[in-house]
Formats: sequence, structure tokens, C-alpha cells
Amino acid sequence: HSRVAERYLPMIAKEWAKANVEMHCDKRSMAILKQVPSLKLVPAKDDDWGKEFLALTAAVKVVDSLDEALEHIERYGSGHSEAIITEDKRAATRFLNEVDAACVYANTSTRFTDGAQFGLGAEIGISTQKMHARGPMALRELTSYKWLIIGDGHVRP
Repeated sequence: HSRVAERYLPMIAKEWAKANVEMHCDKRSMAILKQVPSLKLVPAKDDDWGKEFLALTAAVKVVDSLDEALEHIERYGSGHSEAIITEDKRAATRFLNEVDAACVYANTSTRFTDGAQFGLGAEIGISTQKMHARGPMALRELTSYKWLIIGDGHVRP
């Protein structure tokens, strides 16, 4: 969010730099981060927002409002896991309710998205679709889930 980006983006970026993370930045985040030494910064392209990089790479965008963030996620989100970090409980509740993803997090790392973490046993695959079963189906196969995870800065090593 633009109100906290100048304070928190450099802190996050310095931690990511230790792990050699490349950041694809919009113009606003680039303006904030270009002053920080030793960062791997790349100007973001339109197709970066919906991309799964399969590498230590993150797309970074500064927004002005929760509405703008929700619109961005609606357009580019994976449908798998989305997260918000906030002290505003109303914003967290709205985010949890409005984001369309299998797992929606408030103040918790998305690394908890794992079958074993949810008590489902060994994970054999993932689905971002609401209807994915094939062949004979019963009520269980017609059920879709949305997991709401609320934490206080919880991370999973």
C-alpha cells in the first residue's frame, strides 16, 4: 500500500536480497527501491503480474487502496493462495471474504498451503479450479473449499 511502501518495501527487499530474489517492480516500487544497494531490480512488464516464475522472483506493485489490491488480485491472482498483511481487522475480513482463492491468508505466510498442514494427509496435487473431479462423482467430489487462515505474522520455515 502506498501509505507504508516507503517504510516497508526496503526492509522486505533487503531480506529478499539475502536470498538473491529478483524483483520485477512497477514504477512506484522501483522509485522506492532503486536507492537500496545490492538489489536485483527489473522493470515489471504486464505479463509479470499473473506469472508463476518458478524461481526466486517476485512481482512487486504498490497500490493506493484495498479496492485496487482486490481488483489486481481478481485480474491476476492464481486462484491458489493470496495474502494480506494488515493491522486493520476490517480490511483483513473484507480481504478474506472477497478474494476468490482456495486459500486466503491474513497476516500469515502462504507457505502453509499444504495438504499436511491442513490435516489432509500427503498432498498428491493441487487444483485452482472449483470443479475438478472426473469420472463417477458423489457429494464429496461436488464440494469446493475456501480456506481462511488468520495469523499474527506466522511463517513456515
